[in-house]
Amino acid sequence: MIGLSEAGRAAVCQGAQAISLPSGTRVFGPGDRCNGLPLVIKGGVRVQMMGASGNEIVLYRIQDGEMCPLSLACLLTAGSHQSEAIAEEETQVLVLPTGLTEKLMNEEPAFRQGVLESYGQRLQSLMLTIEEVAFQRMDHRLAERLLQRQCDNCLAVTHQDLAVELGTAREVISRLLKEFERRGFVQLERGLIRIIDKGALRGLADAGGPCRSA
Repeated sequence: MIGLSEAGRAAVCQGAQAISLPSGTRVFGPGDRCNGLPLVIKGGVRVQMMGASGNEIVLYRIQDGEMCPLSLACLLTAGSHQSEAIAEEETQVLVLPTGLTEKLMNEEPAFRQGVLESYGQRLQSLMLTIEEVAFQRMDHRLAERLLQRQCDNCLAVTHQDLAVELGTAREVISRLLKEFERRGFVQLERGLIRIIDKGALRGLADAGGPCRSA
C-alpha cells in the first residue's frame, strides 16, 4: 500500500490475508459477520441488495485499489452485512482484520486518507443510485444503462443482469427492451443487445434528468 510507514507495511504483511476469488464467488452475504475490511487489489466486486419483493439492485462496484464502505461501516459498528458482494471477474482481495484496520486508521495517515476517499466516492455513487431509483422513470434509466455498458454498440448481457443493475423485475426489462426494439432503438438477440439508434437512446436517457451512474 502506497504511503505506509515501514511499520505499517510490516503489520499488513503479517496480519492481512490475500485471497484469490474466481468470477462469481460470493465475498459476503446478508447476515454474515464482518471480520475484516476487504480491499480489491485486482479485479472487480459488485455489491447488491435484495428487497422483500425478491428484486435485486446493484448498489455500487469496487475496483482496483478500492475498499467496500458498507464493510467498513459494519466493521466499525461490530454489525452484520445487509448486502451481498460478488466477484465479477477473477479478483484478488486483501482482507485486513478488524484490529489491523483500526491500527492502520489510527497510526497511518496515508491509509486513513485513502480509506476516507474511497468511502466518499462509493457513497456518492450510492446516492446517485438512490436518486435514480426514487426519481427517474425506468425507461430513462434503462436507456442510460445501455449507453453506459455498450461497447461498439453491443452489450453481451441478459435481461436478468439488467434487472439486477436497475433494481426491478426481469419482466419489466424484457417489456421495455421489446418496446425499444419496436421503436428501432435496439435489436435483440440471444444474450446480446445491439444498439441501432444511439441518438434516440441518448435523447430518452437525457429526458430523465441530470443524474447519472458513477
